[in-house]
Amino acid sequence: MNHLIKQRQLADRIVCDSAGTSSYHIGSPPDRRMAAAARQRGITLVGRARQFQGQDFNDFDWILAMDRENYQGILSLDQSSQYRHKVKLMCDFCRRYPDKEVPDPYYGGPEGFDYVIDLLMDACEGLLEFVLSQHRSAK
Repeated sequence: MNHLIKQRQLADRIVCDSAGTSSYHIGSPPDRRMAAAARQRGITLVGRARQFQGQDFNDFDWILAMDRENYQGILSLDQSSQYRHKVKLMCDFCRRYPDKEVPDPYYGGPEGFDYVIDLLMDACEGLLEFVLSQHRSAK
């Protein structure tokens, strides 16, 4: 998503961050296999893993989960259900791929990482169009 935001020169208007629902990899850089798949498409992955915090509900307009398990984990942090409307599945924004969830590529070969990058690019393009259309209609 940050690649698309930068490409469209929207970094002064749109902030995107990534966080996981578990604490397994806090502080770690992006997975080297995912970084390699992204690099093949001209995308540089940056940042370090962090865990999703309740404050993220206030800091971000949209919270996107990669799969239903993470979706439920995020919603469980919103005990009052006041932020439920902000939480969506990433694949809800896909335009070309029929997937309902982003598959976990970590236990397969490189083709799984390639597929996930392509799937996420599709979803991110759809998400960016959605965000921009929301902004236009709010004017």
